[in-house]
Amino acid sequence: MTGTPRTLAEELRTRTDRGLVGLLRARPDLLNPVPGDVTQLATRAGTRASVVRAVERLDRFVLQTAEALAVAPDPCPYDTLGALMGGDAGDPAVAAELPRAVAELRAQALVWGPDDRLRLVRTARELLTPSAAHPSPTGLGPTVAEAMAGMSPGRLQEIIAAAGLPTTHDPVTAVAALTALFSDRARMAALLDTAPAESVAVLDKLLWGPPYGGVTDRPAPHLQWLLDRGLLIPASARNVVLPREAALHLRGGRAHHTPEPVPPALSPATERDPQLVDNAAANQAFTALATVEELLKEWDLGGPAVLRAGGMSVRDLKRTATALDTTEQLAAFWLELAYAAGLIASDGEADERFAATPAAEEWLQLPDHERWAALAAGWLAATRAPGIVGTADAKGRALAALGPHLDRSPAPEVRRRALALLAALPPGTAVPATAVLARLRWERPLRGGAPAAGQAPTAADGATTAPGPGPADDLRSRLAHWALTEAELLGVTGRGALSTHGRTLIDTASDSTAPTPADTTAAASRAAALLAPLLPEPVDHVLLQADLTAVAPGPLRRPLAEALGVLADIESKGGATVYRFTPGSVRRALDAGRSAAELQEFLATHSRTPVPQPLAYLIDDVARKHGQLRIGAAAAYVRCDDDALLSEILADRRAATLRLRRLAPTVLAAQTSPDQLLDGLRAMGYAPAAESAAGDVLIARADSYRTPPRTAPTPVPDGPPSPDPTLLAAAVRAIRAGDLAATAERKPVQAPAPAPGALPRTTSAETLATMQAAVLTNSALWIGYVNADGAASQRVIAPVRVEGGFVTAYDHTSDEVRTYPLHRITGVAELADDSV
Repeated sequence: MTGTPRTLAEELRTRTDRGLVGLLRARPDLLNPVPGDVTQLATRAGTRASVVRAVERLDRFVLQTAEALAVAPDPCPYDTLGALMGGDAGDPAVAAELPRAVAELRAQALVWGPDDRLRLVRTARELLTPSAAHPSPTGLGPTVAEAMAGMSPGRLQEIIAAAGLPTTHDPVTAVAALTALFSDRARMAALLDTAPAESVAVLDKLLWGPPYGGVTDRPAPHLQWLLDRGLLIPASARNVVLPREAALHLRGGRAHHTPEPVPPALSPATERDPQLVDNAAANQAFTALATVEELLKEWDLGGPAVLRAGGMSVRDLKRTATALDTTEQLAAFWLELAYAAGLIASDGEADERFAATPAAEEWLQLPDHERWAALAAGWLAATRAPGIVGTADAKGRALAALGPHLDRSPAPEVRRRALALLAALPPGTAVPATAVLARLRWERPLRGGAPAAGQAPTAADGATTAPGPGPADDLRSRLAHWALTEAELLGVTGRGALSTHGRTLIDTASDSTAPTPADTTAAASRAAALLAPLLPEPVDHVLLQADLTAVAPGPLRRPLAEALGVLADIESKGGATVYRFTPGSVRRALDAGRSAAELQEFLATHSRTPVPQPLAYLIDDVARKHGQLRIGAAAAYVRCDDDALLSEILADRRAATLRLRRLAPTVLAAQTSPDQLLDGLRAMGYAPAAESAAGDVLIARADSYRTPPRTAPTPVPDGPPSPDPTLLAAAVRAIRAGDLAATAERKPVQAPAPAPGALPRTTSAETLATMQAAVLTNSALWIGYVNADGAASQRVIAPVRVEGGFVTAYDHTSDEVRTYPLHRITGVAELADDSV
């Protein structure tokens, strides 16, 4: 195609395949479904939903460039755009970055046309052009022509006369004359030199927006001076507006108060030893593993009930926070982390409750670094935001942990980008979170919700400014803040700097902005391999002390930790865990089937210090009493060889609620269940043991409760997925082929030429003869085809074989060999010789 393109479709048609691939990669929503030709692609690229999505992903300077084009003449020469961005004095930084901004807008099909005729697509102009209902971040108002639309011709002549312009014969030339005056720097400066100081002060207050102000029925003289000369134009009965051309003169030609051609620097930077950062991150990673493991242990026999609306109750969240010795907000994070990794879920039963999944058992058996990899991969891809737990939804209801409505689709992209900014710094370098948030707001200003510069409303003397738009919900900044906090908790960062394994975690093999789950898992495995040498090595011993405690000098090996957790209670955690032995904890171990001798041997084997005498006495004393009383089911009974002990129990007032009576010298019957009887006697200080129907002691080792097999929650995508290179190449081929079918020059046929867009029409005999001739000459044809569903389409085919009522041909439209029934072909026409 030659000459200047007249439409966006014509410009897209001139792009290379690489250019179309770039457009489809930047705006993947254009691919669903694949456009039939370039015209469909251009139409879809101009729809409101697609343009809004594209504009939301522009960085601040590119967005400022688009906003400047929206207030510029259409079409806009590049030099005019440069003046709007840099002002009359110019700005070297703006001049250096403006070509990039224009190129980005072109690549995303938001701007088209040559440099001397830049055009913002109509939908983007409608979105960004300032209006009373939707003020622009530029703070500019309507043009003189827009503001004076509907003004009486007589009033127009009065205004241009007061401005020192000759009267005209019609409103159009009057508006043009006033526009020319306001756009002429020298004449406009001369006019303002005659303005009262109070009038100039009013203009200064409206200068950077909002450009609207209120006036009374009788404006003050300095306001009347502005109204008489068109420097303020009535917008309604009690409101006035500063016209765009006048504001641009007062601003020195700049559309924005503060152009931001370069992103804010990540500073101040604090340099730390990379090894110290890695060690701090590894320590925190181990703490994260211990916390999740403790959560699973806490829910070993089943977790809290699921609310009817989904999620955990506030009371259960507080209990979980107490069990984990943390705050409720952090407890919500650990819960959501385990949920994202597929370690906990609801059981789906009628009396639904949360519990660990079968995958949790497998996770507990993995080495520490592999367990961390599973948590990190789940966290990095998760769209759920624990930070909003406890806040209210749109209906005023509190959002519950593990409940619905916690998904925020931008979370993975924000999380990765925040870490990528840290990865761009030298190893061991940390910057304040505020610097990272400022950079993210620059990269996605519309999604970040930061108010534009110059938007603060001000009040004029005698003219009050109308309220401007308030800042949008700053979701992206909150997500980034939570991401940095969570990365520290998980051990991806240490002391505010990205660790070595954290860098590897976000270094995926995929070039797309949204790596696949396989990419994320592979990166997490590589990161875990770097983390493994930094994690503390599990120890196989404890240090027993005379005060009935045991100190674990490091993380214990799993079998030892599990056995010691039954025999003793954890008293404190940290670098060294302290366990305390009590009569209740020893009885718990005996209930689990261990004998006193086995417990003594276990301690002697795993302690680097001798077993203290008080601990040995405690075990022997509890074991001597343990099982002396036997509880069985009658409803329930107590059996004991010592009838004096039974008499003692009967005489105890605390046993009244158990309603005991003697059946035999060594047997008491109770009108309560065995479990209640066990608990009641233990509360009285005895150590009874349950027995089976055969008289054997029952081992109180409860089986762990697990949900049925569950998969980890699927992230909610933020728009359509990023297309892979194969899909992009196929889509471009299909668009080119469809464009060929729609625009190819056709040879005339004997039948009347079809209307534009209509299918060709020929008789069955003509269709068959043309097909057979095309097979012999190896030429391409244009056909109309109706499929089995009745959908009609145009296609360009190269027939290969015609037989049995079918034609086999290479379809240029779909880029494949296909077979068509002849009776479904409405007609056929030959293509011009240079069409294919």
